[in-house]
Order: sequence, then structure tokens, then C-alpha cells
Amino acid sequence: MVEIFARAVGAFVVLFLLTRLMGRKQVSQLTFFNYITGISIGAIAGALSVDPTLKVSSGFVSLLTWCGLTLLVAFFDVKSRSFRKVIEGEPVIVIKQGKILEHVLKKQRLDMDELQVLLRNKDVFSIEEVDYAILETNGELSVLLKEQKQPLKRGDLPLPAQANGVGGPQAAQIPIPIQVIADGKIIDENLQPLNLNMAWVHEQLAQAGTDLSEVFYAELQKDGTLYIDKNTDHFIH
Repeated sequence: MVEIFARAVGAFVVLFLLTRLMGRKQVSQLTFFNYITGISIGAIAGALSVDPTLKVSSGFVSLLTWCGLTLLVAFFDVKSRSFRKVIEGEPVIVIKQGKILEHVLKKQRLDMDELQVLLRNKDVFSIEEVDYAILETNGELSVLLKEQKQPLKRGDLPLPAQANGVGGPQAAQIPIPIQVIADGKIIDENLQPLNLNMAWVHEQLAQAGTDLSEVFYAELQKDGTLYIDKNTDHFIH
């Protein structure tokens, strides 16, 4: 009993330190990869606590190895968009302009009953109300309601028009906000459906008085303006 108690305390302390090291993403954004690594690390810690045939040193090495590999993957996940797509996949549109994309549901192994459950979790009880629905990499559904179904906001009131942001294509072409720059890199595949290119992005950045080297994230809004977030975090205290 003393040995089991000591093993459990040791596993608890090590697991606590390692989870703090791995960060909040392991819990807050539970992708399939995070789910698998979380279960594996928990199983090793559980076995280390109660299995007297498992050497303590072997258990700790195994825990450290799993956590080290998880941190290594997280490092490349932040550094490379291509690597992130391979590990975590990409969000997929399952309802587009009010139309259910049956072939996407089939590819995601998602049936209508499961889709309706996800919608009800977002307080949407009729597919007729939905303009866009996006299945995120963590399995959750993000929903954009049709304009006539959306609750009235302050910005919807008839206030005097003001110039806002950098000019872009016609709003009719942009059903939902679209990433054009992420992690300081232009996302060309998001520009092509809008008949835009990298030269257009550089032109808009120049009009905003900046360039790509200063931009961390940029998003094309539904009204055709470009939202820009610069690399200025290190100036904020």
C-alpha cells in the first residue's frame, strides 16, 4: 500500500508538471491528436500508479517521451501551416448558402441526425435558418445564421456611413469573413475563389500603410474591407 501511494503521488506530481508544460490547448482545443495523446499519457500515469511490475523509471521515461513528442508536434504546428493541416486537418463547410453539402457529410462520416444535434447545441432548431455551418477540427460546429434570422445588433441600426478599413472586392462575393494572411503568410488558396492574388494583397497593405513583414493576421470582411492585425504584441505590456 505504501508503494502504491508513493507511485500515485509521484505520477500525480509529474503529470501535473507536464500538463502545465504542454499548455491549455491540450484541453481547450481538443483535436483528435490531443485526444489520443491525452488518453495515452493518462493511461501511462494510471499504470504507473497501480502496476507494481512496471518500473518507476520506465514509467517516467515513457511519460516524458509522450509529452516531449507532443510538445515537438505543437512547436511545428505553430511554425508550419502545412504541418498543422496534416496533423489537425482543416475546418470544412457542411452547409453553404443554406444548402447542405451531402458529399461533405459523407466524407466526414456525419449523418443528418448528428448534424441536427450539433445545430441544436448552438440553439438552432431549423436548418432553414442556417446560411453557413462549419465543422471545426475539434468536432464542434460553428454556425452563421441567415441575415433575417440574426438578432439585431447595434451595428445593424441605420447610422451614418463611415469609411472603414481597406477597400476590397464587392461584398456580394464574400459570404463569410475569409483569412487572407495567417501567421504572417498569405493564404493563396483563399484568394483564388474570389479572383484575387498576392499582388492585390500587397496593394491593400500598401494602402493601409504597412507591408507583409509587419502583418500577423488579415481577414477579408463581408463588406469588402480588410481587417489587419500587426506583429505588435511585443510592444504591449
